[in-house]
Amino acid sequence: MKGFKIFTGNAHPEFSKNLAKHLDFTLSKAILNRFSDGEINVQISESVRGKDVFIVQPTCCPTNDNLMELLIMADAFKRSSSSSINAVIPYFGYARQDRKAAPRVPITAKLVANLIQSAGIDRVITMDLHAGQIQGFFDIPVDNLYGAIVFRDYIRCNKNLKNPIIASPDIGGVSRARYFANHLGLDLVIVDKKREKANESEVMNIIGDVKGKDVVLIDDMIDTAGTMCKAAEVLKDRGALSVMAIGTHPVLSGNAYERINSSVLDEVVMSDSIPLKKKSDKIKIISVAPLFAEVVRRIYHNESVNSLFI
Repeated sequence: MKGFKIFTGNAHPEFSKNLAKHLDFTLSKAILNRFSDGEINVQISESVRGKDVFIVQPTCCPTNDNLMELLIMADAFKRSSSSSINAVIPYFGYARQDRKAAPRVPITAKLVANLIQSAGIDRVITMDLHAGQIQGFFDIPVDNLYGAIVFRDYIRCNKNLKNPIIASPDIGGVSRARYFANHLGLDLVIVDKKREKANESEVMNIIGDVKGKDVVLIDDMIDTAGTMCKAAEVLKDRGALSVMAIGTHPVLSGNAYERINSSVLDEVVMSDSIPLKKKSDKIKIISVAPLFAEVVRRIYHNESVNSLFI
């Protein structure tokens, strides 16, 4: 695998190092600085001529800065005669702005897709896109990996789950939760909620029976944690023995940490697609870097990626 190189931006260097380690590689060198006015400056410190380049950069908070770093790095590699440029984006920012939900609003996910392609990126590797149709916003290959492959093994090996059942925190996440339930051979329940305004939600009722069950709530991300915490309250009021929340992306904005720590949630399990701002006794992180490393290896060798998830 000498024909490719792995570079990292400033968004999540620990994840990048972990990914490279699982490939028995070291990260290639690039210098990322800022001018006094805040503009980003990138200088590639080694030759990439004829190489397949992989840039590891989740576009998490600060989203705009991390996105611009990715675009500027891609432009630098394009002008340095790299053979291909592959963007490894464990968390794809702006994915929630995937449609016109109201008059006179942008579809920012499509704009970001245009920017990524214009910068010269040939392929995108991401995980658990908030909306699957974002893949169609691109005219280049997009590998949308499933975090379920990591979390389902954790559920299977968890001895505290005596009578588990999978739950979706809203109607929109039913297909994701059903994927988990089918692979684990478990039943599915749905939390029906009514959203009053952005980043706030009110849990209404539970579709299904959770009495005497260990409930596993499944979502693609946990942002303010309001949905998960309120859902856990209702589930326990309905007789659930325990409630575990699983969210691929630990966005955890606002008062999310405080909400989780004071909630009735027994455990919150997330990936390392985004670096944690702080630690919590209730939060457990499972690394998806080995999964991304295997996907990078398969892409370089022109092997199937989909067979990983069958």
